[in-house]
Formats: sequence, C-alpha cells, structure tokens
Amino acid sequence: MFEYVKKNKALAVIGGLVLTAVVAVPVMAQRDPAYEAARSSGAIGEKPDGYLGYVSSPSPGIKALVEDINIKRKAAYTRKAQETNSTVEQFAFTSGCNLIMRTVSGEKYQTPSGTWNTRDSSEPVRDSRCP
Repeated sequence: MFEYVKKNKALAVIGGLVLTAVVAVPVMAQRDPAYEAARSSGAIGEKPDGYLGYVSSPSPGIKALVEDINIKRKAAYTRKAQETNSTVEQFAFTSGCNLIMRTVSGEKYQTPSGTWNTRDSSEPVRDSRCP
C-alpha cells in the first residue's frame, strides 16, 4: 500500500512539473498554421503516452510536422525526467494526461482503449492512473 501511495505521489509531482516542461513545444507548434489545421481538422490528436498521433493517414508534410514535435517532446521529457528522478515513460505519461485534459472542443484525443474521441464540453476519457 505504501508503495502505491509513494508512486502516485511521485506522479502528482511529475504532473505539476510537466506543464512547464511541455508548454513551450505546443506554444511554438501552435504558431505553425499546418499544425493548427491538422489539429482542428481532426487529422492528428493527443495520445495518452504524451505524444501526438495520426487519426487518419497523414500527408508527408503533416507526418514530418508531427515527428518533429514528438522528437522535441521526447527531448523535453528526457530532460525533465532526469531532473525529477523519474523515467521518461512516467514523465511522458503524466504529460499525456495533462495534454489530453487541455484539448478543446472539436480536437481529437486517444482514449486508454486506443479509440479516437472528439473532445466536447465534457471531461475527456483519461487513464485512471492520471493525476
């Protein structure tokens, strides 16, 4: 039981730090009209693992854009994981929880079961382990 509490407490701390770690990448990406168009059209969406995914077959330009953003996210997760003494996977997962929560109405996100949902006014379906 103690180990469970200790692990969830660590995830909560990581969750708080994630917002500062990943805010720069989405803000920079949002300046790119191709990124905004892909998000608003539902071609790409947030995944529970902290990375962007393809909802439909991407064009070469969208594929390159998403790969670039995901590489930058992984670099940020790696830095922050080292700073917080956690794993990259733990940090990325907590980031995914937060990024899905920050989606807006009309944007796509992947549920824990792997299906793609469109965000509406209700809370998104997130993993039960999310902080």
